[in-house]
Amino acid sequence: MRAKYEPKSDTRSEIAELEASLLADIEAFDLDAAERRARRDYLANSGTGMTDPMHVFPEIVPARPPATPAKATPVPSRLPEPAPQTADQEKAPASGASLLDQLRQQAEVRQREIHSAMAEHSSINEAIDQSLKRIFFYLHELVQQLNIIKPDVPRDYNLIEQLQLDQLAWQEGFADYRTQSQSAGALVELVTFTYRLSSSNTLHVERDGSTVERFRCMLFDFGLPFTCKEFKNQRSYVERAEFEIRSEVSVSARWRADFSQGLIVLETRNLERLGSALYNIRPQIVDKPLLEDFGRLILDQPNRFRELAKR
Repeated sequence: MRAKYEPKSDTRSEIAELEASLLADIEAFDLDAAERRARRDYLANSGTGMTDPMHVFPEIVPARPPATPAKATPVPSRLPEPAPQTADQEKAPASGASLLDQLRQQAEVRQREIHSAMAEHSSINEAIDQSLKRIFFYLHELVQQLNIIKPDVPRDYNLIEQLQLDQLAWQEGFADYRTQSQSAGALVELVTFTYRLSSSNTLHVERDGSTVERFRCMLFDFGLPFTCKEFKNQRSYVERAEFEIRSEVSVSARWRADFSQGLIVLETRNLERLGSALYNIRPQIVDKPLLEDFGRLILDQPNRFRELAKR
């Protein structure tokens, strides 16, 4: 109110000029430039040794305990050897180990067992594969020679009672093999060897009543070729039958890989006699003497095949 009614003086104009000057200084002030100038001044003073040594921070190092002379410890002439760990100790986890450490240790032991079993299984499979290849190459060469020579095979096949298939000679043989798929390893899993013996003789056998069908089934099982003439009564019941059997014998030998057992299984039919036989052979014993005696067995020559196959 006083300023309103009192006359204006020159002080108001001076205040306005001072205010304008202050605003101009504020607008002209550059904070970044001031910081750069201060840093340049500090670096210039540091380079010329003008810094105040009182402003240098001291290096902090941990206090060291006073040195004390160490007591001499006797050195043993020989360090004790650690006791060997058993399999149970290797599998047993440390008492202070965490759950993850225990599981990790058990997993490592299990992986070692799996890898060891796989390596052993692979080695056995390779041995079976190599043995079957050796068998095939031998039988393939053998059958080629016998198909040319066609030797006599002086083996008598007893049929029933006094009836025999005899005076047989080699007719034709064949050797083949089969492998696994590529995804399974392409290992040889089967070697087959078949041949046929025959002669010009013919057997005539007569059977009555219920024995007719049993005799017919036996001839089918042996794979013998035959013809049958039946005689029936008025009620169409077979009273008797006459069989005419050709002297022709089909022989087979199948060398089959049993990878699960690590063996070679030899399945024969009509080889030494009418009917089937089975041999379990380790792949490590398949060598030249065994194969040579198998060839002699085919030709009914003296051999030690059974003895060698049991090694």
